Amino acid sequence: MAGLPGSGKSTVAEALAREIGVPVVSVDPLESAILRAGIGADQPTGLAAYLVAETIADAVLRSGQGVIVDAVNAVSPARDQWVLLGERLGVDVRFVETICSDRLLHRRRLEERRRDLLHIAEPTWHAVEQSLDEYAAWSGLAEARPRLTLDTVEPVPELVDRIVAFLRD
Repeated sequence: MAGLPGSGKSTVAEALAREIGVPVVSVDPLESAILRAGIGADQPTGLAAYLVAETIADAVLRSGQGVIVDAVNAVSPARDQWVLLGERLGVDVRFVETICSDRLLHRRRLEERRRDLLHIAEPTWHAVEQSLDEYAAWSGLAEARPRLTLDTVEPVPELVDRIVAFLRD
């Protein structure tokens, strides 16, 4: 999964996981746990969380299961990390990118969500607007991988159906 905070990644990932019976590895709770363990916020906890997610995804994939990674994946190194994992293990990697074309809905989602992640503040609308500049175009290894971009103004069950069809192709 890839997309800005509040774009619907986690909601879609969780619904997809229920539909196809695979686990979700979500980066934000991992970062929260790293911070809860006493690692300072001045340390690269975001990077650490991505590396922990990769380690968990590696173990799940080695067990013969699929996995959904729920992360912003805003830059090429983050996206390429999953491609490299797939190459190491000989598994297909596909990306599902979420967008929310309705700016008011996107903002409301951010303002209303409560994830109970201690140590991680919910991003503000202003922060998400600023992160648009940092959300990189698809390039590197990930650019060549199959990617489905979904607008999450559509109903979640319809989005899940589209993802299932994308995964089957």
